[in-house]
Amino acid sequence: MIQVRFYTDREQLTGFRISGHAGAAAAGEDIVCAAVSSAAYMTANTITDILLVPAHITVDDGLMELRLCEGVAASQTVLKGLRLHLQALQEEYPNRVHLMNTEV
Repeated sequence: MIQVRFYTDREQLTGFRISGHAGAAAAGEDIVCAAVSSAAYMTANTITDILLVPAHITVDDGLMELRLCEGVAASQTVLKGLRLHLQALQEEYPNRVHLMNTEV
């Protein structure tokens, strides 16, 4: 299962951590993993390369974590869009994707 944790500070999104594998199909053929990965990379790239907001990013097999260093207000629309997209995937694949929030 893919675990998605959104970090919040006073109701502002400050980052996310996505870990695990959906296990819906073989590696390279799993559409759930592909959808989550694509959305996560687009979010991270938009925040850091388009909005130019500094962030700490960790990427490893089955893991992506992004924590904003600053620019929380500028990043809200992008992070809320990611959360909305992943909520839709969770509704469609409830045994493959799980979202949660963590106050930091």
